[in-house]
Amino acid sequence: MSVLTHVRPTSRTTTYDQLTPFRQTLFDTAIADAAEAANATDYNHAQQRAAHAAGLTIPTGGEVTKCACLDCYCTAIFDTSGPGLRVIETTDYGLVLHQCATCTDDHPTPVED
Repeated sequence: MSVLTHVRPTSRTTTYDQLTPFRQTLFDTAIADAAEAANATDYNHAQQRAAHAAGLTIPTGGEVTKCACLDCYCTAIFDTSGPGLRVIETTDYGLVLHQCATCTDDHPTPVED
């Protein structure tokens, strides 16, 4: 006898322009709240709200972000623990800006001398 179970989607990415305007506002507000969080609890709560607004599931203490590619206008939103990501900058406030795996492949870092 087969048993079917309900499974949550396991997608680790979505795109900002696939979100409804309402969900975009929820995502933007949650990301802004995370950036301005005074402590880890507030930051983690804001990250969970951002993930939920984007339709993603992240573990407790996980993070989501929008691609910060400097070479194109990418609207990918992704779990920062995913494979193939690249840190492109760390801001003065210690926030890490990531490039999604697709942009990492499409726009590789030039070899420095």
